[in-house]
Amino acid sequence: MYDDVLLPVARGEVEENPAVERAVSLAEQYDATLHLLSVVDPIVFDPITPKINRVHEALEEGAEKAVDEAAERARSRDVDVETHVGRGIPHDVITEYAGDHADILVIATHGREGLDHALLGSVTEKVVRSAEVPVLSVPLS
Repeated sequence: MYDDVLLPVARGEVEENPAVERAVSLAEQYDATLHLLSVVDPIVFDPITPKINRVHEALEEGAEKAVDEAAERARSRDVDVETHVGRGIPHDVITEYAGDHADILVIATHGREGLDHALLGSVTEKVVRSAEVPVLSVPLS
């Protein structure tokens, strides 16, 4: 049914993220390749900020670490894995990657409400609304 499963992962959320287990299980069940994607958002880069290169490097390293941690979990269960770090607006990068490489997308949702949701928006919500493939959203809590 699925040949390619996409899981976007964020820095610092791999261990407590139930979407990782769900995506690994789906890939395992269907003998699919698990695509792990972490996105570095250029909006957080302020060219006036001193030492912007260090900030950029730290964000890139965090993204690499996130996909590597998730990949390690998947590989320990003999799941084929491809990792990718994208750059851009997260929901755009995720939906574009999904359209090109995935049959299903598994994504965590933070369940933010009220002011947090209004200010921060929801990457998951935007992905669900614009993805060309089925999306399985998994609550973090």
